[in-house]
Amino acid sequence: MTDLANLRVLSVVSEIFPLVKTGGLADVTGALPLALREHGVGTVSLVPGYPSVLAALKEAETVHAFDQLFGGPARILSARVAGHDLLVIEARHLFDRPGNPYFDAEGRDWPDNALRFGALGWVAARVALGDIPKFQPDIVHCHDWQAGLTLAYLAYDGRGRPPSIITVHNLAFQGLFPYETLSALQLPPSSFQVDGVEFYGHVSFLKAGLQFADRITTVSTTYAAEMQTPEHGFGLDGLLRARSGLVTGIVNGIDTEIWNPKTDSRLPARFDPKTIAKRARNKQHVQRHFRLNLEPEPLLFGIVSRLAWQKGLDILADAVPSLLDMGAQLAVLGAGEAELERRFFALAEAHPGRIGCIIGYNEDLAHLMQAGADSIAVPSRYEPCGLTQLCALRYGAIPVVAKVGGLADTVLDPLEIASGRARATGFHFSPVTREALEAALARTRDLWSRQPEWRRMQRSGMRTDVSWTKSARQYADVYRDLLANASVR
Repeated sequence: MTDLANLRVLSVVSEIFPLVKTGGLADVTGALPLALREHGVGTVSLVPGYPSVLAALKEAETVHAFDQLFGGPARILSARVAGHDLLVIEARHLFDRPGNPYFDAEGRDWPDNALRFGALGWVAARVALGDIPKFQPDIVHCHDWQAGLTLAYLAYDGRGRPPSIITVHNLAFQGLFPYETLSALQLPPSSFQVDGVEFYGHVSFLKAGLQFADRITTVSTTYAAEMQTPEHGFGLDGLLRARSGLVTGIVNGIDTEIWNPKTDSRLPARFDPKTIAKRARNKQHVQRHFRLNLEPEPLLFGIVSRLAWQKGLDILADAVPSLLDMGAQLAVLGAGEAELERRFFALAEAHPGRIGCIIGYNEDLAHLMQAGADSIAVPSRYEPCGLTQLCALRYGAIPVVAKVGGLADTVLDPLEIASGRARATGFHFSPVTREALEAALARTRDLWSRQPEWRRMQRSGMRTDVSWTKSARQYADVYRDLLANASVR
């Protein structure tokens, strides 16, 4: 019988910080296992053996070998790296390629992504069923579409299996592949049905996970409700409504050791709520990096984001005239859709000293922007949770956010909180339009003109608990509830 005080979780992930990262998914899968230890939960993360992952393995033990794993030989390696217990799939034919885990240098999906992440799910199922020695989990926890097929393999195997969870980080990314991949993925023909992996004539990895998971979690309470609506459900809202009793929203946290302005070695000036005036030096460094005028007076807005339609950055670009009229500056760090990259680069060229743009992502510069920008804008059309605003709160950059998903759950607007019950930490706007965003930017500017009140809001944000402490406890409770109520399969 499982000891509910000490649980073993297999976390099935396509990326994990600090070994491989393309976005917030890696931050979550990197931080959550460490936070869960406080609650008697031990995690082993199964991750593909990308070059960056294999390079980080100083010592590794081979625990299993496959003559054939979806097109070539493979080994399963056990290692401990950066505090994480890992199982790594060394399959050169699937994962030994440069750059992004999902895309080639031209931004196109790798043509064999179905096999690559099918292999991740297939190996995860073998681990969960005890076919691979070294680790026998009590719970299988899958993250996003890349891990979703794990749960189909378990369901169609027919043997008793551990309880399972899938966490949806972004419902828009579903892992859709042609029907013809079904055989190559070693799924039975009977799986291609509405109660299986079929989704509008395609194989859907995410749909498979949502169909067969014992519990479904997502990364904020508001998004848990939003994704059950046609507007935000991306065709999966009907399935989610049918399984709504199994859906739970648990807001993300951030690693407050890594994101700590008092100790952050990336910053020219470190600070805490009592020494917040030191942020001025960081602001100067941001202005230098983005070739902005070195003036303390302008309100400096920062963007640290993937440049994508989802993020609402086209709306922010439309609002630039208003931002300039109020005398503000804008610094943009990000990469993504070519049209948005071109647009922000053109705005920077048209307004030197007022707007700066750096295309790409740099972890050091991201920390500096959080510590030096006066305000961080997150105008997303939808945002399951968002981590940028959590980092902003921690670093004293007042967030201006769309009132959606986790942004609504984590930022307190002064107009929307009961007097005396909480202190405001930022500004919301709704609907997600240029006019509503401009109104929120104007409110931010008005507060900037009242510096004592601005400082109070900054300190309120910095004192907000954005750690994993509460959320990790909620995940541990979900695990234990699953095990306590597991039926005999």
